[in-house]
This record gives sequence, C-alpha cells and structure tokens, in this order.
Amino acid sequence: MNKDSLLTQSDSSGFLILDFGSQYTWLIARCFREMGFFSQVKSFDFSLEKIQKLKPAGIILSGGPASVLSQDSPKRDLKPLLEVAPLMGVCYGFQLICHQWGGKVTASDRRTYGSSVIHWNKGIIKENNAPQKVWMSHGDFISEVPKGFSVLAETERKIPAVLGSKNIFALQFHPEVSHTENGKALLSYFAEKVCGVKTGKWTENFMLSLLEFQVKDRVKSSDHILCALSGGVDSTVMACLLTKVLGSTPIHCVFVDTGLLRENEYQEVLTEYNNLNLNVKGIDGKEKFLTALKGVTDPEKKRKIVGKIFIDIFQEYKNQNPEIKYLAQGTLYPDVIESLSFKGPSSTIKSHHNVGGLPKDVPFQLVEPLRFLFKDEVRILGERLKVPPQLLYRHPFPGPGLAVRICGEITEERLQKLRQADAIFIEELHKGNLYSQIWQAFAVLLPVKSVGVQGDQRTYNEVIVLRAITSTDGMTADWFSFPSHFLHTVSDRITNEVQGINRVTYDITSKPPGTIEWL
Repeated sequence: MNKDSLLTQSDSSGFLILDFGSQYTWLIARCFREMGFFSQVKSFDFSLEKIQKLKPAGIILSGGPASVLSQDSPKRDLKPLLEVAPLMGVCYGFQLICHQWGGKVTASDRRTYGSSVIHWNKGIIKENNAPQKVWMSHGDFISEVPKGFSVLAETERKIPAVLGSKNIFALQFHPEVSHTENGKALLSYFAEKVCGVKTGKWTENFMLSLLEFQVKDRVKSSDHILCALSGGVDSTVMACLLTKVLGSTPIHCVFVDTGLLRENEYQEVLTEYNNLNLNVKGIDGKEKFLTALKGVTDPEKKRKIVGKIFIDIFQEYKNQNPEIKYLAQGTLYPDVIESLSFKGPSSTIKSHHNVGGLPKDVPFQLVEPLRFLFKDEVRILGERLKVPPQLLYRHPFPGPGLAVRICGEITEERLQKLRQADAIFIEELHKGNLYSQIWQAFAVLLPVKSVGVQGDQRTYNEVIVLRAITSTDGMTADWFSFPSHFLHTVSDRITNEVQGINRVTYDITSKPPGTIEWL
C-alpha cells in the first residue's frame, strides 16, 4: 500500500472535521473512529488544496462559541467544500450553512444551553414526530430556511433543529456528546446515507500498519533514536512499537528518575522495562530537577523547567552517543489539543512537557508516532504489541510528575507527604477492586494549612485532595462516585499514617469546567 493511500485515506472512507472552536470538536473525531472511520481535525481555515488532496468521504463543520452574524467570527466559503465531499454542520456549522445558502440567522436574547427536546418531521432514526433528547449550545437561531432544504426536525418552539438537502446534513445540536440520545446513529446516518460509506477501514490491523509505515517512512532502520520513557502507557507503547519496527539496536530507551515520581516507581518500572527486553538505561536526575524547581510555584513555569531539564539530560546522553539523531516521545492527540492554540478562536489550556513544555531549540529531530491517537487507541495498540496489563492499564501519570500535583513550592519534605498519601489511595483502590473502574486517580498537596486535633493535640498541618475520574480519552471527564466508607477509610489512613497531614478532601469537579490535573 503506498504512502498516499495510507495517510490520506484515498479509499474515501475517512472524514475531515473543520474546527470552528467548539470544546466538543474532538469528540466528533472519536465517534467516527469508534465506528471504524478514520477521522482527523483541522482548523476551520485549512486550505482547500490540502482538503482536496485528503479526498475525505465527508466534511464536518464543528460548533463554536461565535455568531455567524459577527464580523470577526471564523468563516470560510463552504460551496467549494461541497464540490469535494458532502457537508455536515453542527451548531455553528449548521448556522454557517444556512447563512451561506440564503437562509436567515437571527440573534436571540434567549440562549439555549443544555438538554432540549426535538421532534422529527421525517423518520431518520426516530419515527415521525417522535421526541428526542439532544444537547443544545447556541444563541442565534434559524428564522428562515434556505431554499432547497427540508426541515427534518424542530424544537418544541418550532425552530428548525435538523435540515437536509442534497449532500448536506445539518444539526442545531451536538450529536457527538453522550447527552444527545442516538447521537452516534445520526453520525452514522451522515456516513452511510449522505456520504455513501457503509464500512470504514480504521481497524486495529490498519492502525498498526499505518503507524509502522509512518515510522519506516520517517526514519531509516540504521538511524538511532533516543526514546524518552516516563513509565506511562503512552511512552511504553511507543517504545515497544519502535523496537518492533526498527529492532532494539538503534533504540536507546532512557528512563529518568526526576525525583518527582511516585512511591518506589523508578525501580519498579525499570524492572518492567527490562522484562520487556527494551534497550533501557536508567538515569538519576533528581538533584537537577529539584534544584531547578526550588522556590518555583507557578504551574506553567514548573512545566517549562521540567521540559528543559529533560532535554538537557537527553543532550548529555546524546553527547555520549553521537549516533543518535531523533528524540521519540509518547505525545497523544489530547496533549497536542491542550497545548497548542491552532483551532479557531480556542485558547491554550496548558503546556504538556512533551509539546508546549519543550524549549524552542531542541537538539533532536522529533519522532511522535502516536501523536494523532487517543488513549484508548493506544491501549488497543499496546495489546497488539503484547505490553503486559500492569503497564498498559496503569492510570495516566503526567510527564512533570508530582511537580504538577504539589500546589506551591516543591520540597523533598512535601514530596514525601504526597508520595505517602498517593500510595495509600492507590493501595486502597486495589484492595477495593476499584482501580480498573477509574481512568485516573491521584492525590494533590495544597499550599494551605488547617487546624486539626491529632493525639489530643492541636495541629496546624497541610491538606491533601483526592481526585478520581472516569473518562474515555481524557478530553472530558467526570468524578468517580465512591462509597462513603471507602473515602472514610482512605482519609483515616492518610491522616494517621502521613505525618504533617491533618485534613483530606475529595474533588468532585468534572472536566469541563476543571482539568483532570490541578496544575
């Protein structure tokens, strides 16, 4: 199979999502991939020439916070896109289609946000006039339908909610979120009925073949690669993939003890890597990281410092092994999304150490074979590569480690408190058979103290926050609902066993509005 057919999906089974700034855009890509259709997200102004080369089966125009009536809202001419592939509009995309095809978009002082009900005029996935729960997020509405469009569904106020025309399908709500009933069925309708694509090729075998091809196309079998290992799922799978494709000889796996790892993590993970027959070297970098972080409290500065020290250590290793040309990292799609503001009017959420956290001048060429995969896809890949479950299903751990789980100044004393509290939390999760039900669980140390009573004495000690969330890909998340007796047990253990902690709280914030990590 040649390069173009692999990378551009020229068999016309892939979908392109043009992002106009919605926080849900990435869920559209996930949904299509779950249905077996390759999908990728590009900025709303992605060039027509490049779109033509991709040859997508369909083009989706995402939602966004702007109004099509505003002069500075993101816009592009949609009619040339329709000559490439059928169009689907979601929320803002819905209104942009109506606006450009001669309909009337009207501003409203009543914003519709949250759960709503629509009624179908034509049975697509529901019987005629059957109600359906959907998730709305818009202020403007369609007051005049463009000529040639049929109103397929309406809101309870008789406002158009779904429009259809030849090669166009437009929705005034978000089908990609779980709050919309039968949302995936609507995406499937667009793929099968509007675009004429019944089966996709985004399978486990295809994904592995694609990644192997990309690696071989990017590097020669004789090129040496420094593979940065963190102990997490992403870098582990990446190292196994590169070793499978290129062999162990040119792969130099480096696992750094930053002093910011969890309890006993460095030696335990290093042992696991040796058992995987990876060509791995452990490096003690504790003093460098902790010295550079001394007195630093700003979270972005912490991330930037960690990124720079990593590169310094890798440069030292490269000086000893001058044949190394590339630096490989386990960067994923969510890392790229949250670190870079390239999509419509959105903004950077935070810098990840392996994306926005790297210094500008990196003395390597970067190799990031997992850059456009979601976490669940990486785990599927890991299963195919025979990565053991204890590594493959570990909870995600940030590259900057405990530096972004300590709010305020980082000291060895505070690190030890956090390690002990975190270890107790994770130990109790395993005891209660809860670990596998949770996407990510960890403890956070706060920069505040509270009054307590311990051993019949007044104390004035620090506070631990417990965080446990459920998610599919880390882009959205909800907090895990523990039985009260579990939290009671963990709190008792931490306040009794960790010196200097006298209060434990549980974080019940979803993402959005919060992020998974505190910093």
